[in-house]
Amino acid sequence: MIDLTINGLDVSVEKGTTLLEAARFLGFPIPTLCHMDGLSSLGACRLCVVEIGEGEKSRLVSSCTYTAEQGLKVRTSSERVVRARKMILELLLASCPQSKIIQDLASAHNVRQQRFKQEYEDCILCGLCVRMCEEQMMAKAIGFRGRGEKRSIGTPFDIQSDVCRLCGGCMYVCPACQLRCTYMEKDAAVCGGCANLSPPCLEKEQFNDMMCYMAPCVACEIKKE
Repeated sequence: MIDLTINGLDVSVEKGTTLLEAARFLGFPIPTLCHMDGLSSLGACRLCVVEIGEGEKSRLVSSCTYTAEQGLKVRTSSERVVRARKMILELLLASCPQSKIIQDLASAHNVRQQRFKQEYEDCILCGLCVRMCEEQMMAKAIGFRGRGEKRSIGTPFDIQSDVCRLCGGCMYVCPACQLRCTYMEKDAAVCGGCANLSPPCLEKEQFNDMMCYMAPCVACEIKKE
């Protein structure tokens, strides 16, 4: 067993346990977009960063890929960690501002502005779809292509794959595809309405007047009126 300290609490975990798994075992929430149980860890989104070590030797690491070490001291929500997560969320909002999942995470972490140019892209390169296709569907129909700013996900040479079964698993796990925020203005890059508003349908007396707060978003409908 490996003994370590997370946020001042001592915990013993099996060898090979990641810091993300250890922290969640203790009930400490750590946000992540690229991690999913049953799939290998990639550490692509960097939202799960935690601070390890002490003093000047402390550093940020991705908790989903860093395994527990004997005597390690971990902080999951230090000032440095919170500042890094907010910056990452701003960058994710700039890349994919209409992802409801990213919008809700930004709201939950008190991100109230987005200072970067919005790109309105449909991919944050988290790699969930690639790992789902390879590790769960055993197809390897899609993968990463290119490097740097030209990096993308798709089929080789953009030719339809012969091994793709059109199962939809890639879209099911994609944080950009799962739910889309329909209300978006350049001056209001951070919506967060779904996370901050309770569903008004609970106050309605007649069934016909009920409105689902997920589709469409309640905040979106209120702002349109």
